[in-house]
Amino acid sequence: MRLMLICILAILLLSCSGSVPIGAVGTSPPSHQLWTQLLKMHVRDDGNVNYQGFVQDKAKLQRYLDTLSQNPPDTTAWSEAEQLTYWINAYNAFTVKLIVDNYPLESITELHPTLHVPGVNTVWHKKFFRIGNQKSSLDEIEHQILRKQFDEPRIHFAINCASKSCPPLRPEAYEAGKLEEQLQEQARSFINNPKYNQIKTNRAEVSQIFSWFSGDFTRQGSLQEYLNKYSTAQLKADAAITYKDYDWSLNE
Repeated sequence: MRLMLICILAILLLSCSGSVPIGAVGTSPPSHQLWTQLLKMHVRDDGNVNYQGFVQDKAKLQRYLDTLSQNPPDTTAWSEAEQLTYWINAYNAFTVKLIVDNYPLESITELHPTLHVPGVNTVWHKKFFRIGNQKSSLDEIEHQILRKQFDEPRIHFAINCASKSCPPLRPEAYEAGKLEEQLQEQARSFINNPKYNQIKTNRAEVSQIFSWFSGDFTRQGSLQEYLNKYSTAQLKADAAITYKDYDWSLNE
């Protein structure tokens, strides 16, 4: 039994090691039209997701995911918007796959591994898909690519972790040609939605996202200044900021 446990741990450590997903040479940006079709059918107006509908359309979802897997970004040829679009859509689509493959469930956190290996002990570290020929995880996309390679804090309003406190899944794919418009709209919509953030002149109670990733939002100023870029209610410089509890219930 002890030998078996050691072997399992070794396999887990090996599967979770390695570099982040790398790009390819000669690939072209894939079409995200199929992803838009699926999102329009299965994301409701309030941002909740019809995962039962995605289960029924699992084959279509897989076709889109295969397209992503087979076309990693060519960083020498794709524009930054094309690369950023690819990774945002990949994060969201593979998150939906994770839920679909394990549906029904009450929270994505139910999928945390039972064997806890230091540093790789959450569902987001699970390498359950491929980018090119390399096994990849949601954690790698978010932290090693989106946050590390792009100076774009608005990605936090675009990627969705299948939970009620996450910014809503946009009912269309992100597209390079209108990415700036989409990210601006996501930022304004999320920050001004009282379900996620309550902002007044002298104080604000905001999403935990602004605490967890505070460094991403304060590179060029205070958090108050960042929020004021999008908030209809303008915070004073010394306004008190507190953080809401995070609801990990499934966003359905």
